[in-house]
Amino acid sequence: MGLLSNKNKEILVSPLSKNNPVIVQMLGICSALAVTSKLEPSIVMALSVTAVVAFANVIISLLRNTIPNRIRIIVQLVVVAALVTIVSEVLKAFAYDVNKQLSVFVGLIITNCILMGRLEAFALGNGPWESFLDGVGNGLGYGIILVIVGFFRELLGSGTLLGIQVIPQVFYDFGYVNNGLMILPPMALIVVAVIIWVHRSRNKDLQEN
Repeated sequence: MGLLSNKNKEILVSPLSKNNPVIVQMLGICSALAVTSKLEPSIVMALSVTAVVAFANVIISLLRNTIPNRIRIIVQLVVVAALVTIVSEVLKAFAYDVNKQLSVFVGLIITNCILMGRLEAFALGNGPWESFLDGVGNGLGYGIILVIVGFFRELLGSGTLLGIQVIPQVFYDFGYVNNGLMILPPMALIVVAVIIWVHRSRNKDLQEN
């Protein structure tokens, strides 16, 4: 079987849309609402979760035949906690301001349902390469939603993207006002709901009869 066989491509691509962990499986919603008031922390959180899920999947896959079933959850938590600690220290060293914006949510990656779901549902029953692709796919699927929400919330709420003013001053001179509601947590839920609505309208097979 090739590294990018049709099956492996499906494992990688499916979570980006058809089986997206946020808008289809409804996992990781809390952090999606909490860190998306700006685009930069959304991107950093997306990359952090992708890295943790991918490497946790690989490690658990490599250990799957040696982990006693009765302590598998403990082992998974230890692996995830170690990876999250590494990510947190890297952010403190190279992106301290963003790390402060993310606050406790970096540490709470440990409790992200996507992580434990993929470890239990996939990594324990598949090889390291497939598990890596599954982790990358689910991490990117989660990240896409964060970036979309962060993009619209920062653009409409602050008139900026990545801290750079993108709405021309002339708009403000003619009376344009930033929508302050967009930077409040409830608007994140509304934006996610709109994304779900658009996604379901384009994927009829996901609609409930």
